[in-house]
Amino acid sequence: MIIMLVYYSKTLHSPMYFFLSQLSISDIMLTTDISPNMLHIVLHERTSISFSGCICQYWIYSSVEAFECFLLTVMSYDRYLAICSPLHYVSIMKQSLCIQLVLASWIFSCSMALIATLSICQLDFCGSNVIDYFYCDLNPLMELSCSDTSIVQIEATLFCFPVLILPILLIVVSYIYIVVTLLKISSFSGRLKSFSTCSSHLTVVFLFYGTLLAAYLIPKEGQSRVTSKIMSLLYTVFTPFVNPFIYSLRNKDIIEIVNKVVYNQKL
Repeated sequence: MIIMLVYYSKTLHSPMYFFLSQLSISDIMLTTDISPNMLHIVLHERTSISFSGCICQYWIYSSVEAFECFLLTVMSYDRYLAICSPLHYVSIMKQSLCIQLVLASWIFSCSMALIATLSICQLDFCGSNVIDYFYCDLNPLMELSCSDTSIVQIEATLFCFPVLILPILLIVVSYIYIVVTLLKISSFSGRLKSFSTCSSHLTVVFLFYGTLLAAYLIPKEGQSRVTSKIMSLLYTVFTPFVNPFIYSLRNKDIIEIVNKVVYNQKL
C-alpha cells in the first residue's frame, strides 16, 4: 500500500517517501525470504531445505539486512538536511542523488553479503545437518561445519564496522546536529513540528538496531538458544511487520492520501 501510494500520489514525490518506499521493498524481500519456510517449520515441526537453498536464503537475508542499515543511515542524512539546512535541501537532495544513494546501498550490501556467502560455501559440512534455527543464519551454519571457521568469524567481525558500527555512528551524529538545531527554535510548537518529521524514522532505528545489536553483540554464552531465536524473529519478522504501521499511522500525509483514496472510491 505504501509503495503504491508513494508511486501514484504526486504529493508524496519527495526524497523521504522515496526512501520509505525502498524500505518497504526491503521489508517485503526479507519476509518473503524467511517467513514462508519459517511458517512451514511451525506447522510441520520440521522441514528440509537444500544446501543451495540455504545459501541463497542466507545471501538474500544478509543483503537485505545490510541494505536496511545503509538505508536508515541515508534517511537520517535526509532528515539532517531537511532540519539543519532547509534552504539547501531541495538543491542537494535531488532525485538523481536519491537514486544514486539507494543504488550504492544495494551494491555495497549485496557485495559484502556475497563475500560472506562465498566464504561459507568454502566450509565443509560433514556432520549433523540439522539447523536448530528458523532460517539459515551465520552462527547456526558455522556450528554445523566440521572445518575451521576462524576466517569466516574474523570476516564477519570486520564486516560489522561498515555495516553496523559506522551507520550507527553516522545516525547518532546526524541526530546530535538535529537536536542542537531544534533547541535553537524559540517556540515549543516549532520544535515539536520539526521533530515530528523524525519521530517515525527514530522509532524504526531504535527498533531495528536495538534487536540487531542485542542478537549479534550479546555474548552467545549469555543467552540461551530460545532467547537467540526470539531475538532473531524480532528483527527479521516483527520489525518488517510494524514498520508500515509506524510510518503510516504516525504520518499525516499518508493518512490524508488514504482518506482521499477511500473517499473517492465511495463517491
